[in-house]
Amino acid sequence: MEILAFVIGVVLMVVGLAVSIALHELGHLWPAKRFGVRVGQYMIGFGPTLWSRRMRGTEYGVKAFPIGGYISMAGMYPPSPRERARAAEASASAQTAGSASRTGRAGGGFFATMVQDARDANDETLQGDDDAHVFYRLPVWKRIVVMLGGPVMNLLFAMVLFAILLSGIGLQTATTTVARLSECVPTTSSTECAESAPAAPAEAAGIQPGDTIVSIDGQPVADFDEASAIIRSSPGEQLTFVVERDGTEQSIEVTPATIEGEVTAADGTTTTEEVGFVGIGPSVEYVTQPIWAGPQMAVQNVGAVAGIIWQLPAKVWQTGVDLVTGAERDPNGPLSIVGAGRLSGEVAAADSPVLNRVAGYLSLLASLNIALFVFNLIPLLPLDGGHVAVALWDGLKRAWAKLFRRPPPKPVDATKLVPITFVVVIALIAMGAVLILADIFNPVTLF
Repeated sequence: MEILAFVIGVVLMVVGLAVSIALHELGHLWPAKRFGVRVGQYMIGFGPTLWSRRMRGTEYGVKAFPIGGYISMAGMYPPSPRERARAAEASASAQTAGSASRTGRAGGGFFATMVQDARDANDETLQGDDDAHVFYRLPVWKRIVVMLGGPVMNLLFAMVLFAILLSGIGLQTATTTVARLSECVPTTSSTECAESAPAAPAEAAGIQPGDTIVSIDGQPVADFDEASAIIRSSPGEQLTFVVERDGTEQSIEVTPATIEGEVTAADGTTTTEEVGFVGIGPSVEYVTQPIWAGPQMAVQNVGAVAGIIWQLPAKVWQTGVDLVTGAERDPNGPLSIVGAGRLSGEVAAADSPVLNRVAGYLSLLASLNIALFVFNLIPLLPLDGGHVAVALWDGLKRAWAKLFRRPPPKPVDATKLVPITFVVVIALIAMGAVLILADIFNPVTLF
């Protein structure tokens, strides 16, 4: 059963990833069509096509490997009339010079050929110089909307998932209801109770499991953290606990024992001080949060993930070093899809209530969408952030020309950035390979 549950968890993560990709590409598709851009394909996954159907000029389909997706928009880049004219002239000169003219018109060399291939592929999506249904003809703000649509959909999906998690299921919270009692006062040398160890103050005073703490020394307490703060700050001082038991309230006098405990200051530093101890353990329950708590958590996670993405090359390098040396990985470091699937399988196979496992899965899927949102905003092609950067540069050039009353500049030819794009793609593949190997042979585990 445990293996079956693990497999189900992995499958659920694959399905969740496919849905996330579908929503991402829908975020591009919908504004593109609204702005009149001709969209040839909307595909989920890569590799052989498993299913497709053409509707209103767009082919919608699913491919074999759900590790990404894409839409193909007409005229992502402006046409290259000079290159096409040179190609036509070369074709007219000699039919046999096809491959040679291809190299010649790109100027020769591997990267130059790549640039020309990108231009040729882009030109195939155009239907003449007067084609109005192309991406590059859109105003700058519309191009930015189209390219940001995908990442924003991932962010919105994460907000919905976190809202379901926090407002639908609830946040696990230590309540003021007593679940268990310690038998004795702990010592620094042992966690077991010796015969000479003094009894824990709570048990000695008569507090029982199931009691709900209402107030301590006249201070109402709403959760266990508030109760714990009062207890820890009152070593050796008698406190009056008001507890609710069987529907009635009663007062119990408790004097916290004095033990050595760690205290964390506001600046994050930790010191060892004398603190109070009574020996109560809280019950943990799901407490539903306000509907805005989900979006707030999503925004907080954006900041945390951005911190990881900013250091991604260094963190991937350290992950590779840990893989080679066998050292334990940073649990807060980057993961591949393999790692996310593995964690989802662990959550599904965990020996815990079903609700806990559902909450864990929703948290993982929401975090994955936050990662997709942040990662795609990196201003490098072929990522969405790279296309946004190109559009902004185009807009800046046009604004500069308008300011100084110069003729409108030609559209930015992003095909010139193909060599940089190639390097970025190779780097992403290399980092992905390192993370996949690490997630297979040196994985991060939850338990």
